[in-house]
Amino acid sequence: MTTISIFGKGNMGVAIGGNFEDAGNTVTYITKETPVEQLGDVVVLAVPYPAVAGILSAYQAKLAGKIVIDITNPVNFETFDDLVVPADSSATAEIAKQLPDSAVIKAFNTTFAASLATKKVAGEQQTTVLLASDDQKAKEQLTEILEGSDLAVIDAGSLKRARELEAIGFLQISLASAEKIGWTGGFAVLK
Repeated sequence: MTTISIFGKGNMGVAIGGNFEDAGNTVTYITKETPVEQLGDVVVLAVPYPAVAGILSAYQAKLAGKIVIDITNPVNFETFDDLVVPADSSATAEIAKQLPDSAVIKAFNTTFAASLATKKVAGEQQTTVLLASDDQKAKEQLTEILEGSDLAVIDAGSLKRARELEAIGFLQISLASAEKIGWTGGFAVLK
């Protein structure tokens, strides 16, 4: 059993937490009002990308030695026209620079809360969580921690792949916000 701390208790945070609980782990949620004595073995940043800076500033020391999961899609929500990180980087890479003593993984950003909760994309295909990180051991640990959740997990490669995962997440959000796909749909990975 692994202890999981999730910053954010919105739809995504609760859906991700439910999957960790389904796999037999202990989950706690952290909101702005939550006093934090310690963090779990795995920490999930289930907040909008602009909120991440404040969390990293306040908890950098407590995040050392932890697996930190970045689920953010750094979309410019004013225009829905681009990402707000440098074109040759990603939100996850920017977070990893600030957390050199943590194992930072991009995960859950290419899924919607509904497909995480039901474990199906559009009620048809198994939901797949794609992982990107330079820490192979941390990706293997996260895959093991999610065993029993009924989610598929695929290692998408190094931290550089976070850029592509964020582009996929951005496209999916753009399609859903334009009502071209539903928020229960999205992209499925078929093997």
